[in-house]
Amino acid sequence: MYSEYEVKKQICEIGKRIYMNGFVAANDGNITVRIGENEIITTPTGVSKGFMTPDMLLNINLNGEVLKSSGDYKPSTEIKMHLRVYRERPDVKSVIHAHPPFGTGFAIVGIPLTKPIMPEAVISLGCVPIAEYGTPSTEELPDAVSKYLQNYDALLLENHGALTYGPDLISAYYKMESLEFYAKLTFISTLLGGPKELSDSQVEKLYEIRRKFGLKGRHPGDLCSTLGCSTNSAKSNDDDISELVNVITKKVLEQLKYN
Repeated sequence: MYSEYEVKKQICEIGKRIYMNGFVAANDGNITVRIGENEIITTPTGVSKGFMTPDMLLNINLNGEVLKSSGDYKPSTEIKMHLRVYRERPDVKSVIHAHPPFGTGFAIVGIPLTKPIMPEAVISLGCVPIAEYGTPSTEELPDAVSKYLQNYDALLLENHGALTYGPDLISAYYKMESLEFYAKLTFISTLLGGPKELSDSQVEKLYEIRRKFGLKGRHPGDLCSTLGCSTNSAKSNDDDISELVNVITKKVLEQLKYN
């Protein structure tokens, strides 16, 4: 069992990894870990995730009220999204919100990650839906996220970013890495002519492997077919992917023009 201080050190380490990987910029993102029935450690607002120290972190309860804080540090206004996850998913002990570029690109264009293109993504994530846009700091975003909590451990947030959660901080972080890698490979394979997707039978075999492993957390499984994870229905997203490629390419060219 980790001590509270060790948990805070681990949060700072994951914060550095998120920052160095470019999953956040400036003061973006939030990380929380549940350490008790009614106690959560959270990162402070207005502080870069790459430059945090344990003394900056706060302890809050499930109502978002501060239990312990050093200095003038305050929790993010987006803490409501984290609290909703903890309330509706008692198995979750850590939540991470970030803005990974490729994943967020898909969220901005409005394209969920539904193509079964590699075994690891199918087993760990299944597919990643997009929670409808909600105004930050309001209940709109928690309400949007709530619709997907019982079947997914990773979400894209429309025009916002990504949210991952799990039974511990490391697993929540790995899901964020996996989500971004999935999005990046989908983008690259589309540029190269379009991914060769796994068949429905191949996907089902991977689901069975996951079941045999007894991996913790929630997984969409058969629900993926309703979102377009099967090979046949996923192809309807090709035009949307092409749109994403055009939008991002245009942005890159504009940046190069002015640099």
